[in-house]
Order: sequence, then C-alpha cells, then structure tokens
Amino acid sequence: VNPIKYTGISSGLCTLWKEEGPYALWRGWSSKLFGYGVQGGCKFGLYEYFKKIYADLLVDQNRSIIFSLSSASAQVFADVALCPFEAVKVRVQTQPNFAKGLLDGLPKLYATEGLHGFYKGLCPLWGRNLPFSMVMFSTFEHSVDLIYRNIIQKRKEDCSRAQQLGVTCLGGYAAGAVGTIISNPADNIVSFLYNKKAETVLQAVKNIGLVNLFTRSLPVRITLVGPVVTLQWFFYDTIKVLNGFGGLYVLVTTRITEPNALNIAKTPEHK
Repeated sequence: VNPIKYTGISSGLCTLWKEEGPYALWRGWSSKLFGYGVQGGCKFGLYEYFKKIYADLLVDQNRSIIFSLSSASAQVFADVALCPFEAVKVRVQTQPNFAKGLLDGLPKLYATEGLHGFYKGLCPLWGRNLPFSMVMFSTFEHSVDLIYRNIIQKRKEDCSRAQQLGVTCLGGYAAGAVGTIISNPADNIVSFLYNKKAETVLQAVKNIGLVNLFTRSLPVRITLVGPVVTLQWFFYDTIKVLNGFGGLYVLVTTRITEPNALNIAKTPEHK
C-alpha cells in the first residue's frame, strides 16, 4: 500500500503498533476468516469433485493437466464466494475510516457502490488466484507423490494417520510457497484497484512498475501464505482421514497416475 512508509515486515509492524496500536494488526480479521473459510470450503471440496470428473473424462491425459483443470474449475466458483469479503477486507485495512469490520463494512460498501463494489476486483482476483490455485494443487499432488514414492517408499493407504498428515503439511507448505511466487503480480494489482490507486489493470501495472510487480510484498506473502496453505491442507486432510475418505483420494489418484492399475480389479480372479 505504501512501500516508502512500510519498507519491510519488522518496520511495518513497528510503525502500525506505534501509530495505531495493536488493534491495527488485527484489522480486517473477520473478513479474512469468513471469506477465506467460505473460499477454502468451495475450493477444496469442488477440487475433489472436479478431479473425479476430469479423471473419468481424460483417462489418457497427463495428470498435471487434470490437476490444473480441476483446481481452476473449483477456484472460479470459490472466488465468486470470496470476492465480497475480500473487497471489504482490503478497504478496512487500507482505509481506516471506512468501517470497523465485516458487519458494518458489507452494508456500507453496498450502499456506496452497489453490487459492482463487491465484484469490482473479481477479474484481477481470478488473475491472482487461478494461477496460484493451479500451481498450488499441482505442486501439492506432485510433492506428496514424490514423498511417498522416494522418501517414505510406501503407499498412502499403508501409512499411519500421523504419517499421512505429516506428508500433507510438507506438501502443503511447498505448494503455498510456489503458488505465491506465481500469483504475486496479480495480488499487487488487486491491492491497487481496491485501494483506488488505479482504475484499470493497465494503469495499476504502470503505477507499480514491472520489477515491483513481481517483487513487492513477496517475502511477506511467502511468510504468511505458506503456513496458511499448510493449515488449510492439514484441516482438510484431517477431516478426510478421520472420516475414512482417503479411499476416494487413493482411487482417483491411482486412476490419474496409473490408468491401467485399476484393470486388475476387473479380472475374473479378482472379482
């Protein structure tokens, strides 16, 4: 928002604490919590749904294509649900006098800008989150597969719950870090648009500058997004493991990675 005033994580925290008190560090938390809670539910839930559909339709295709298509399809719907919360969050964080939080921010934004205010940043949000989601899910799937095959050297269903969740956390952090690097330019554009420092995407790119587009706020985002994505995967996979849903994951993943592996179950001696 203000790269001259906030030059880094430590200086930014100190400046906010001195000027606005500890509350400033938590500004926008409700929009973040509920917005990304809704988005996460849509994204992870629909990803499994679309992955099964694309695995059935694209049997002979490269698995990275299936992962990317599934995550992109899920993210489109997830961002539609997230966008109103994101619009309020950015305004609350960058315009201290706009509102105190989500409860008064939503009606005020609707009163001043209508539905357009909620979805003004939808296309840039897709521009940020679609590449992030495609890279994140694909990186996660490949990372988890690599860990099971080359490090643990066991199939997922043969590992304990603790081992499965540990692999999920490692793959989740790697996925979050790689996805953050890819999506950083779009994230800067979204911030400029919501903060009214630019009216169009091209104007935002011009104001930010090409180098800053890729580097501004990147260390902060990697530091924050990595653990957040790890927790998302951990909670999601915990629910699946505890409820015995790992079988569906194994079935779909096997169908993607080894198209002929399931044919064994169809032979007469294995019926």
